[in-house]
Amino acid sequence: MDEIETTLVEKALELIESKKYAELKRLVKHQEPADIGEIFEELSPEQVALVYRLLPKELAAEVFVEMEPDNQELLINSFNDTELRAMLDELYYDDTADIIEEMPANVVKRILKNASPDMRKTVNELLKYPEDSAGSIMTTEFVRLKKKFTVEESLELIRRVGIDKETIYTCYVTDNQNRLEGIVSAKDLLLSPLNKKIWEIMTENVISVNTRDDQEEIAQMFGKYDFIALPVTDNENRLVGIITVDDAIDVMQEEVEEDFSKMAAITPSDTEYLKTPVVKLWLSRVPWLLLLMISATFTGMILSRFEASLAVLPALTIFIPMLMDTGGNSGSQASVTVIRGISLGQVEFKDFFKVIWKELRVSLMCGGVIGLVAIGKVMLVDHLIMHNDDVNITVALVVAITLMATIVCAKLIGCSLPMLAKKIGFDPAVMASPFITTIVDAVSLVVYFSVASALLPNFH
Repeated sequence: MDEIETTLVEKALELIESKKYAELKRLVKHQEPADIGEIFEELSPEQVALVYRLLPKELAAEVFVEMEPDNQELLINSFNDTELRAMLDELYYDDTADIIEEMPANVVKRILKNASPDMRKTVNELLKYPEDSAGSIMTTEFVRLKKKFTVEESLELIRRVGIDKETIYTCYVTDNQNRLEGIVSAKDLLLSPLNKKIWEIMTENVISVNTRDDQEEIAQMFGKYDFIALPVTDNENRLVGIITVDDAIDVMQEEVEEDFSKMAAITPSDTEYLKTPVVKLWLSRVPWLLLLMISATFTGMILSRFEASLAVLPALTIFIPMLMDTGGNSGSQASVTVIRGISLGQVEFKDFFKVIWKELRVSLMCGGVIGLVAIGKVMLVDHLIMHNDDVNITVALVVAITLMATIVCAKLIGCSLPMLAKKIGFDPAVMASPFITTIVDAVSLVVYFSVASALLPNFH
């Protein structure tokens, strides 16, 4: 697929460079909007407006939705009011709302000025819902049926209004107050006698979500139930919109990118990396680095406490990086596994002790293997190969015991912190690698020096 996209982009750029616009128009006419959008990312501002006007009207609107905000803004500024109204007429209301959220105030004002009254009203309603809620990602363009309709009447209605709806595969049955009563699929309609009533073929037990529900939880429902669309209701069970599977996929991608950023101690950003200003990248990273630097003070305090002892037996110093790295990696393994389980709905706080028990057994098995290997490594590499006389079997035991204890502690910390964070209302991803590593580093040093004090007579 990447090779196909690259070939299309390269071919299009070649045609643009040689000004073969008729051939370019034929090339892109039957391509997917998302693939055509890739072409615009490689064009200069002057070329963007030129190539966009080559696209057929309906395809142009679909491509516009796939563009990056900077190109969308550029095109809107290049449109006259007639062109802008024609483009807006081809957009779904939820796509228009998404575009408006990315535009500066002067562009938003112009979009709303040229939008139809219905679009303006609906877009303003969509923008009122909280960010990351069902209401903010739903569309109001769906097919609404009544129980008393016949199949024939319903099919006729779909033919008449379906062209303007985001999906017609699933139709929604409501009463006179717009309360959701059932759903009917296109398959049900096509396979039923024309004189059948909708109430006879509709499914009454409908899974729906509220306008205020969290978008991440809704996206998980699409994966669980294999939905194509999901109805959205208000507090009175009135049907106000639907969420389609393409919107759910977008949410999943956003949430994964956000969690990835947080786990790497970076403030999430909606802007592509290469288009993000250096100052913005700096601002997204430096607060976390400062926080982690300050939190590392505890590690420094522990080292300073045993500074004199390390001077007596400096050989112990060479194993500190190995202990801290192993502990950090062990904690990260557990935290990532649990965070994934939480995000997929597989792990809840009620499973806290089950998770602890499982990770305890895993950590004991990992610690046992790594501890034995560590003894061999210390004696073979550090004692024999590197000829370090201060390293002996007792030091090897100190390192092995510390590794085992550190792995156990790290995995228990790594699996418990995300669940505790979720319980008290924090994002589990925030409690991932950076904080867990900092905590585990301090724990590993305390364990190391405690074991050394117990087994080595000159260390205290």
